[in-house]
Amino acid sequence: MSNYQAPLRDMRFVIHELVESHKICALPGYADCDADLIDAVLEEASRFAGDILSPLNPVGDRDGARWLAGADGKGEVRTAAGFADAYKQFAEGGWMALPCPPDHGGQGLPRLLAVAVSEMWKSANLSFSHVITLTHGAIEALMIAGSDELKDTWLPKLVSGEWTGTMNITEPQAGSDLAAIACRAVPQADGSFRISGQKIFITYGDHDMAANIVHLVLARTPDAPAGVKGLSLFLVPKFILDESGKPGEHNDVYCTSIEHKLGVHGSPTTTLVHGDHGGSTGYLIGQLGRGLEIMFVMMNSARLSVGTEGLGVAQRAWQLASEYAKDRVQGTDMTQKTGERVAIVRHPDVRRLLMTQQSHTEAIRALAYTIAALQDIAHQSQDPDERDSAHRRVELLTPVLKGWSTESSVELTSLAIQIFGGMGFVEETGISQYMRDARITPIYEGTTAIQAADLAGRKIARDGGKVLAALVADMRADAAALVDSGNATLAAIGTRIGNGLADLEAATAALLEKMATQPAAGLVVAEPFLKLFATVAGGWLMGKAAHKAVTAIAGGSDDPFYKSKIASAKFYADHILTRSSGLLATVQADNSLLLEMADEGF
Repeated sequence: MSNYQAPLRDMRFVIHELVESHKICALPGYADCDADLIDAVLEEASRFAGDILSPLNPVGDRDGARWLAGADGKGEVRTAAGFADAYKQFAEGGWMALPCPPDHGGQGLPRLLAVAVSEMWKSANLSFSHVITLTHGAIEALMIAGSDELKDTWLPKLVSGEWTGTMNITEPQAGSDLAAIACRAVPQADGSFRISGQKIFITYGDHDMAANIVHLVLARTPDAPAGVKGLSLFLVPKFILDESGKPGEHNDVYCTSIEHKLGVHGSPTTTLVHGDHGGSTGYLIGQLGRGLEIMFVMMNSARLSVGTEGLGVAQRAWQLASEYAKDRVQGTDMTQKTGERVAIVRHPDVRRLLMTQQSHTEAIRALAYTIAALQDIAHQSQDPDERDSAHRRVELLTPVLKGWSTESSVELTSLAIQIFGGMGFVEETGISQYMRDARITPIYEGTTAIQAADLAGRKIARDGGKVLAALVADMRADAAALVDSGNATLAAIGTRIGNGLADLEAATAALLEKMATQPAAGLVVAEPFLKLFATVAGGWLMGKAAHKAVTAIAGGSDDPFYKSKIASAKFYADHILTRSSGLLATVQADNSLLLEMADEGF
């Protein structure tokens, strides 16, 4: 199996031409960023991902992380061979600091660049990338809600990558139902808290890659009210710092087991027990009772990151399937009818499968990078109205990306296996790892149903669909420009986008009516609505990409990439965007019989 090669040409196209990086680099705070810097960072990240992380991906899958039992349940985790050394190189290379603010040692580069680099980590080695995602989430939460003392103490080491971070949310009785969290935090005379309780499914909750681990833990104080309003957030280090600020005594938080999973074997998913030996020391982040608000910062950051995971895994699976299709000789050329034996890439249905993967993945990339650029505007623009508009679009599109990208990655990795045929079903070729790894992405950081409910309830029904309507208006203007372009291919794509937008508007009206009259009926169709919205948004961005490509060719470019981009956009419009009409019928359907069924009927 070849090592991962980043799709740098498409990444640069989306960053520089589709999203227009010069506008992002012109924002306050990004004065040192330009196209040359972006390209240099992409090149270096590509080398690290391909040369260092990619060879470790099958090692992590085969060997996995190991739990070593200690005395009295004081176990610890060892990662797969090579992971610790790769992480050392990662931290020393300054990669953790890339998107972080300069105040505590970060490089302060745009989120647009950071998401492209993140895609590479996730394509090359999804299991390794998890420690990056969680650490960035911890950094964001501390930046927003941590006291100056907490920031000064913990952020420099997290930003440098010397220490890593986690989210401690889930408990055995409290999965998606956070109101059921029972972990306790008892105040101490010195201002700290004693934490006790069990947390499960904690990604990189213990490992041997960094000198300290900073756990962000949701817990309840003794007099806290029931429900989510009683939750507070605490910083609980694996090692208490000594007087010199270095990791010293082991805190009373230990890993008692790790999970044996379908995929992402190289990423330790741990059970952590706080306080079994006297109490784990923790420090309050923000205000009492505001823990869930702060944790949502981490969760939203993680959801965008997981959306990029779906993109990364799908991209790598397509890459391997494309290589195999060009190498595997089987059958004769059905188009030329010469009787010559050919590689399977010449077979019409294999070409359809490959282009389904390629165009779908390119659409997801365009959406992910668009959201990242909107984040930059929301954080950096000096225009309050522009910031507010961008922020609202980020909120609207975050569950769309997370749900669509991850569900798509399961579908697209399955198509990759189909191209391998029987060889895809055996472990020898390695392609099966990508489908197994992809399967967790629609589950963690909020299942697809949770993303869909968030989209339908909080993001659309709450404001009557106003933010979505403004976005649709922009989409319609771009579709009209395609229709009026004078180019037959662009006009055909524009017509498809227009049809998809009509489906989206009709589906939005149906969803709003259901959410207003019978919310349960709305939630039954929330996931198909999310998929419809995402499919149309993907078509819109692919149409814009095709327009950019046609313009480049008309301007004299002979880069074959542009012809490929037009073909990909046309295929998406004809084969994927057209799914919107079927999804509309589902959103409009009467599901009263389903809701009325007795539980015994299932």
